[in-house]
Amino acid sequence: MFNLILFGPPGAGKGTQSNLLISKYHLVHLSTGDILRSEVAAQTDLGIQAKKLMDQGDLVPDEVVIGMIKTKLQDNPDATGFIFDGFPRTAAQAEALDALLQNLETSITMMIALEVSKEELMARLLNRGESSGRSDDQDSSIILNRIKEYNTKTAPIKDYYNAQDKFHPLVGMGTIDEIFDRISGVIDPVI
Repeated sequence: MFNLILFGPPGAGKGTQSNLLISKYHLVHLSTGDILRSEVAAQTDLGIQAKKLMDQGDLVPDEVVIGMIKTKLQDNPDATGFIFDGFPRTAAQAEALDALLQNLETSITMMIALEVSKEELMARLLNRGESSGRSDDQDSSIILNRIKEYNTKTAPIKDYYNAQDKFHPLVGMGTIDEIFDRISGVIDPVI
């Protein structure tokens, strides 16, 4: 089973690249952001809680996210692999994910991190906010808080996967195809 973490700050292009990776490698997409947004749209209790945190640029509690991931993994027992988009976001989540996957007799194959400048992230997110209507992508102060949260809480898990020789940083700037070619160049020798 091939399990990939596609990593990077908000606006790095994880969703765009995930779609291409799913098509090429037939992976099941696990995006905690998509799962949370669907809960928000359905106005579930979880969605209402999550919206309040997301609108402030804060992270949703680990136990909620881990529970959602476990359910999605169990819902896809015949998958050839998964792509984790936007998860894990903390060292505690990375450890919990490793434990969960070990119980399912699999593991993370690699983490690919898309590295993008803060200026480019701001431009991409504000543009996405205009076209998507997402409130968390329309306010510069919320975007800056999300990037700060990423840099202080999420970026350190690079070290966690680097210690396992699973971390691969890639330039996340350029055309969609150029970025996809860089990612494929890391995956193809492993599959």
